[in-house]
Formats: sequence, C-alpha cells, structure tokens
Amino acid sequence: MDDHSAHPLDDTRREFLRKAVTTATVAGLGASGTEVAAAEEHGGQAPQHENPFTLGVASGDPLPDSVVLWTRLAPEPLTEAGGMPGHQVPVQWEIATDEAMSQVVGKGTAKARPEYGHSVHIDVKGLDADTEYYYQFKVGSDRSPVGRTKTAPEPGMDVSEFTFAFTSCQNYPFGYYTAHDHLADEDLDLAIQLGDYIYEGGGQGVFGRGHEPPREIQNLSDYRIRQAQYKTDPNLQDAHAAFPWLVTWDDHEVENNYADATSEDNALTEEFLERRANAYQAYFEHQPLRPSRMPEGPNLPLYRRFTFGDLVEFNVLDTRQYRDDQVYSAEEADDPGRTILGDEQENWLVDGLTDSTSQWNVLANQVPFAATDENPNPDVQDFGGGDKWDGYRADRERLLGVMADDPELNPVVITGDVHRNYAYNLKADFSNPDSETVGTEYVGTSASSFGDGSGITQYGPSLGEPWQRFFNDDRGYVRCTITPEQWQTDYRVVSTVEKPEATVSTVASFTTDAGEPGATLASERPAQPQQTAVEIADIRPNQDGDLNNEYATVKNTGDTTIDFSGFILSFEAGSQNYTFGEFTLGPGETVTVRNGPGEDTESTLYADFGGPVLNNSNPDTVLVANEDGIVLDEASYPPV
Repeated sequence: MDDHSAHPLDDTRREFLRKAVTTATVAGLGASGTEVAAAEEHGGQAPQHENPFTLGVASGDPLPDSVVLWTRLAPEPLTEAGGMPGHQVPVQWEIATDEAMSQVVGKGTAKARPEYGHSVHIDVKGLDADTEYYYQFKVGSDRSPVGRTKTAPEPGMDVSEFTFAFTSCQNYPFGYYTAHDHLADEDLDLAIQLGDYIYEGGGQGVFGRGHEPPREIQNLSDYRIRQAQYKTDPNLQDAHAAFPWLVTWDDHEVENNYADATSEDNALTEEFLERRANAYQAYFEHQPLRPSRMPEGPNLPLYRRFTFGDLVEFNVLDTRQYRDDQVYSAEEADDPGRTILGDEQENWLVDGLTDSTSQWNVLANQVPFAATDENPNPDVQDFGGGDKWDGYRADRERLLGVMADDPELNPVVITGDVHRNYAYNLKADFSNPDSETVGTEYVGTSASSFGDGSGITQYGPSLGEPWQRFFNDDRGYVRCTITPEQWQTDYRVVSTVEKPEATVSTVASFTTDAGEPGATLASERPAQPQQTAVEIADIRPNQDGDLNNEYATVKNTGDTTIDFSGFILSFEAGSQNYTFGEFTLGPGETVTVRNGPGEDTESTLYADFGGPVLNNSNPDTVLVANEDGIVLDEASYPPV
C-alpha cells in the first residue's frame, strides 16, 4: 500500500491541508480553531496540576478523507465524574504528518461536556486518502500522548496489501493485557475489536485487577467507571494509540446474553432499557465513534461499512441490539421468522454484499457463524448453539445463499466471543458436510477472558464439525494480511496472561486464495511420533449431575511405553481439562479418568473439578492431547 506520509508535503499542498482540516464535527458540539474564546467563556479549564489524559487517546472509523479522534478527560478515572468539574472544558487538538507534531495540518478546539463524561469525538475532515497522520490533545498546559492514525484509500484505488488484526473478550480481572502489548508493536493499517470490551460483573480475580465498582454495574456512573478502568490499562492505551480502530460490541458491554430489549433474567423491559441506555452511552463516551453514532436513549446505530480501495470492504455488524431472544432447541432455532440482525440490518448487509466491487468482503461479527451444533450421532438431539448463529438458522441460510450466488465475492467472516481460535470452511448446507464451500470464517480467541488456556490445539476437522480446520485455546489476537490474490491469517498467542510481560508467537497460519473459499494450513503442522498410538477407548457423559458418571478411558495401542506426563484429557470439548502428572502407560494398557472426586488407583484417576460440569450437548466430545497440547484423538459422547 502506498504511504503518502513517507513523502514530504510541498508548501502549496501543506497550506491547502492546513485550511481544509481546521474544522470538524465533535460530539454534542461544534468546534473550530476560532471558538477557543467562546468555549472558555461558557466553561472553565480542567483542574490544574492533574493529568486529565489518564485514559489515553484513540482514533477510529477511517474514511478516505476523515478519521475520528477520541479522548476523555478524567484526572480521577475511577470516580463518578472522573475528577472533572460540572461544566464544559475546552480541549485543543492538532493533527500532523509527523510524530513530532511539527507539520501540523489541522487544529481546533472541542468542548468536553459533563453530560458526555467530558469525552470528545472529533470527526476531522479534509484529509488525504491513504495517509498516515499523528494527533494530540491539549488542556491548559497538559498534553496527551501522541497517537498515530491512517486514512483509508479511495474506493477503487489499487491497493496491493492491507494488514489488520482483530481481538475480543478482554476481561480485566482475568489477566494482564499482554496480547495488547504485542498488538501495539504490529505494523497494521487497522485494528478491530469484536466485542466484550468490558465485562459487567463484579469479579475480582487474583491479579490485583479487581473490577471497579466491585459489583455488577447498572447505572451510568457505574458503566463510566468500568469503561474507564479498562481504558487505564497502559497496554490497551498503546494499542489504541498505534493505529485506527473499528469497534463493535457483544453482550457484556451491557449484560450477559441480553437480546434486544430482553435481559438474561427477563427483567422488566422498561428497567432493562434504562440499563441498556446507560451502557450504550458509556460505551459511546469511551470509543472513537463518529458523533453521528451518538446514542438516543437505549438505541445506538452501530452497524456500518468501510471500504479500503479496491481490495477489501468491512461490514461491521451488530448481532446483539436487534436479535430475537436465544432459544435452546433445534426446533425453535429453525423458525424462519427468527433474526439475529433485524430486518433493516440484514437488508443493508445483503445489499452491500450484492453491490460490492471489492476483492474481499468481510463480516466483522461477534459470534460463531459456522454451525457448531451438528452432533455426529443422529440419536443426540441436544442443542447448545442458542447464542450463536446456530440459533438463527434462517438468517445464516440467507447469507450463505448470497455467498454461493457470487463466486467473486470472496467472503470472510471474522469472529470473537468464544475465547478460542478456530478456522472454518463455510458450507452451503451445513447438514451436508460435502456441500460446496462458499466462504471462510476465522474465529479469534480472547485477549484475557478465562485466563490462560490449556494450549490444546487441533488441526483438521473435529467429529462434530467436519468443516473445522483448526482449534486452539491459548490467548492472543489474530493478524490478517490481504493481497488481491490471497488472505493470510496468523493466530498470534501469548505465553501467559498471568504476568505483565510475556512472549508472543504464531501458533498457526492459514491462507485463503481469491476465488477458492476455505482455509488452508500454511504453517508447518507439528509432527506426531509414537504418541499417535493413543486412542480414546471408551467415554460416558455425566448423568443427573453425578460427576463420577462421566469418564473417559484412554488406551496405548502401540508397542512401547508412552510417557503421559503433561498429557491432557479434555472433557466437554475443552471446558474441563485434566492434566496428567508423572505417569506412564505401557503397551496395551488403559487408564480411566473420572470427572469427579475419588481416590486414585493405578488404572483410575479422578479429575475432581469440584462442581457440576456441562451437560452432554453440542456435541460434547472428549479430547486427548500430548504434552505440547496437540490433539491425538477425540470421541463423541453416546446418547444418554
């Protein structure tokens, strides 16, 4: 991609830009460089001798001629008003073509108002396309950190390469943002956050990063404090300051598993809509969204589209605000009237895909699109996909039809939510694994939610999902590099989220060729020596909540003893993992692990997870993995 910022601006062009971008649209106000005096006359300066920029800076929603700049004044971010006075405060901003902020091409003053948490959202216009810029805010003598941003190429412009990363699910008490630390070091054109930016509960964790306030949040003040707490993380601030972001939400920005106006516990609609309005306002106040996205009560128009030259178009979806409530049976999920997008958003999406002239077309989406509820055993009718597209099959089938109808669409779905990495081939008909592959889905793991994973990694299909090409449950983010000919996805995982510093590595890379939907492993698959002689000989699901009814028996089918130290037996497809201590298994020998309490023997071990496990559904499987986490065998539960 051409980088115009690498070339010095001549005087004429610099003067043109200086004039072109001295005005902007700002949330809740108008602003320009000539309004400083008026702002000061109707408001006051922020408290002196305190840093008002504790939440950092961010940019987002890049267009060819504009980008949104964001900050929020909060010298005391974990207090109700952020330590700010009850009146508006003028905030000066500048945008330049160099990091030293010496080549300023635009500036102005915004009014940070208390009714919007003293946040500012500046829609800087008149910028050059496909150009790198730097920006900074100033209040009194205090200056913010300098952020870097970049405008989009013009529609139709020849773009040879585009690199972005996506992330999701960053539960603050569950671990450090080591993923964001490394994300900030990536050379990206764009970053995308796919939801669960905050969590609404009162969890405290064990790392001294407990939620504030220490309870489930409900009112506007609580949501502001929680959003601000997450924004105080220095690694997250660095990632936001490094490149422009596209953001969307999932459920935890408001409440777990809410659907439209329905809360998880079916609270009164009026009460829940008030809570949703509080959450939506706090979300807007803390994200680089255009002023046109400002919420009106419990409504915030978040779905939107961004085009980068002739190469890629991103459809940023909202699968939470307009969805029907979750259902938990296949019969209910088949109802053709059910929707996850709402009619208006679905029509907008279908029209956009149909009219697109971009080489790659992306659905930036919250929850898994591929089918995850197809049990290989026809006698098992359990259903566990209510929160995913599995619970809204008619919507999914319509989009799969759009993908199938246009062989030049090159659709790719990027997804968060499930705290695991997956690669899926999207089938025209998920009831027939041999049907045509019409698209590709890359699912990213969490940044910190659920803490460190087990490292379990599976290459190729799973029993319940023959369209799966990859599974991994480490923590991290996903980096994607796009050219006109090929899409490459790198699953970047960190060594731990339990320490402020950690290493990062690429656990697997996949490619999708233009015109050939589906994911192909591009990196080397770890070798599996004699350990392939391990197989699951017998399994049984829990019954009536009795943990000791659930067990798995593993057999050494080879001719030599296998050192099982560090091997993992995973119940419920990764939800409950038993790691072997110092243990060997001779040729032909078996060992049974029971998912409950008991006294170990030579041939029977007890996982003793200390509580009930998930029911066998969706289709629950047992995995056995070696000490490197590589899956050696899996088996699906028989019907109860």
